[in-house]
Amino acid sequence: MIKLLKDGMYNANQIAEMLSLDYKTVQHHLKVLRENNIIRSVSDGYGAVYKFTDYFMANFSVFAEIWSKLEAGEKVFKPR
Repeated sequence: MIKLLKDGMYNANQIAEMLSLDYKTVQHHLKVLRENNIIRSVSDGYGAVYKFTDYFMANFSVFAEIWSKLEAGEKVFKPR
């Protein structure tokens, strides 16, 4: 979902179709992303489209670094 939203603004139905996911699953994940200040809705109600928050964009390089390490199978966090 993060990679998809990096390329544009989409509503929950579009995201569900593009990722072949259940609409309610997408709604749940969008809610989690909103609650954690990753995305915000540009409009309200059915058909609301989502985009990254300024906060997330300001820190996107950190996210990208962690994501690339995860994709490479590297450990991101050291155990305590």
